Amino acid sequence: MSKIKIMDELLANKIAAGEVVERCASVVKELVENSIDAKASEIKIELIEAGTKQIKVIDNGNGMDKEDAVLAFGRHATSKIKTEEDLYRIETLGFRGEALASIASVSEIVLKTCNNNVGTLVQINGGKIINISNDEARIGTIMEINNLFYNTPARLKHMKSLYTELASITDYVDKIALSHPEIRFTLTNNNNVILNTDGTNNLLKTINAIYGINITKKMLEIKAEDDDYIINGYVSLPEIQRSSRNTIITLVNNRVVRNSELNRIINDAYHSYKPDNKYPVVVINIEVDPSLVDVNVHPTKMDIKFSKFEELKELIFKTIKNKLKNITLIPQIEIEKEEVINNKPLYKEFKLNFDEIKEDTENYIINEDLSNESQEILTYNYEEKKEKERLPIMYPIGVIHGTYIICQNENGMYLMDQHAAKERINYEICLNKLSNPSDDKIKLLIPLTLEYTNNEYIILSENLDFLNNMNFDIEQFGINSVIVKSHPTWLPVNNEINSIKKVIDLVISKEKNFNLATFRDNLASTMACKMSIKGNEKITLEEMENLINDLRSCDNPFNCPHGRPTIIYYSKADLEKLFKRSGF
Repeated sequence: MSKIKIMDELLANKIAAGEVVERCASVVKELVENSIDAKASEIKIELIEAGTKQIKVIDNGNGMDKEDAVLAFGRHATSKIKTEEDLYRIETLGFRGEALASIASVSEIVLKTCNNNVGTLVQINGGKIINISNDEARIGTIMEINNLFYNTPARLKHMKSLYTELASITDYVDKIALSHPEIRFTLTNNNNVILNTDGTNNLLKTINAIYGINITKKMLEIKAEDDDYIINGYVSLPEIQRSSRNTIITLVNNRVVRNSELNRIINDAYHSYKPDNKYPVVVINIEVDPSLVDVNVHPTKMDIKFSKFEELKELIFKTIKNKLKNITLIPQIEIEKEEVINNKPLYKEFKLNFDEIKEDTENYIINEDLSNESQEILTYNYEEKKEKERLPIMYPIGVIHGTYIICQNENGMYLMDQHAAKERINYEICLNKLSNPSDDKIKLLIPLTLEYTNNEYIILSENLDFLNNMNFDIEQFGINSVIVKSHPTWLPVNNEINSIKKVIDLVISKEKNFNLATFRDNLASTMACKMSIKGNEKITLEEMENLINDLRSCDNPFNCPHGRPTIIYYSKADLEKLFKRSGF
């Protein structure tokens, strides 16, 4: 007797649901994508208890007739692809035909839909159709999912907390709203509105609905294209820093995707403008011929493969880098407006907040009235200044705490961190010398002998030519040892021995995929720190002036190599507010 049998369809759907329907957010994703593919201009997502009790998605899309309303819950039932060739030019968000069957197998569903004068009502429990009847004629679809996983106790048991489930849904809806600013999205939980976008096809307004005005004011528009790709969207100023990569949102033909390599390239474009463990807010849409990408990689359809990926990475990197390179990036101390308590003015404390620092208002024009219905588009025009002119002329007048140089000009007061400023200057000098090595080197009076473990010695031996090309004179010397006879002239004076050891350690600890540019950058950053003046180190007024002039000549005068600010700004108007010389 045969042991192999054809699996029952309901059982097969439950198994498929394990891949397609992982949690409440998975259900919301599949239903919202169906609404978008149905050309809806308005989509409402209504949740009860974070979707664990009920998920209702209401749209004004094309709707379905009775026959399609029933067929939609069949396995591999789809209207979006018909032939094998269609797989290579996917232009819809959904296409597999698995989602509704999988969702229906682990929930109780009520579907109301209409595309003509007669509506259709379909009720399904645990994958079994229990009712099909006529319903009201309302163009569009209402999909109601009740008691998700009620018949799969193991899955229900491992559901996360209501807060976690709601956070996951909110994160998805935020991203899909950013990918389709032309659609009005409303998300509620227990009748409380979480998100409400206006659907005016203004991406900046959608960013404001999600992130708020303080971040929206600090977004820079980017546009670029090459022969295969068009990119457009918004990137935040470096002062906007988040602890998670989740705020780097990449879209491909308005599809939310996830690609770790793209995230890395975007973050690398901010290198030295911010700490490496902090991330910007980014929304970038990539337009490309569907034949150049493959979205049929994973059931979630979020993983994606690109043709000509190197060209895309270069386009994104250069576009962001060039945008940041021509913008004045001095954080300004924000003086918050006064509050009135018991008819007395109370001034809020002022602070430097790197999530909410206001950019120098002389460098851009903004419209903060987001509630004004006559305002059709928000425009933030940042003034792009010529290189070497981005740091304003300023005059030093003293130092506080032996570290912060006080400067002034007609616009206000500046505080400069003398160590961070000098570190930036030395970093760019070292990086230039590393990238354009000369033949200048200095012989050690007493050659330096260094001993390493077997593994370290093997790696070092393989890279001796690399070090010698950097003007280190290093030779193998005995068992697991090398001797250093000379070094390049740019090593920090009085710290040469430690610097040599650091250079060799960086070579030994290099990753498998060694990147010369990354090595040079790490080395330049390390050397710059060793060479720079420290806090509490006294310098003269003339040395302060030289420091400012040298900083003005840097490619990026606003941050040290580690992303910390070199300078912050108090406007004259804000100083007057602090001393109550002017009204708010």
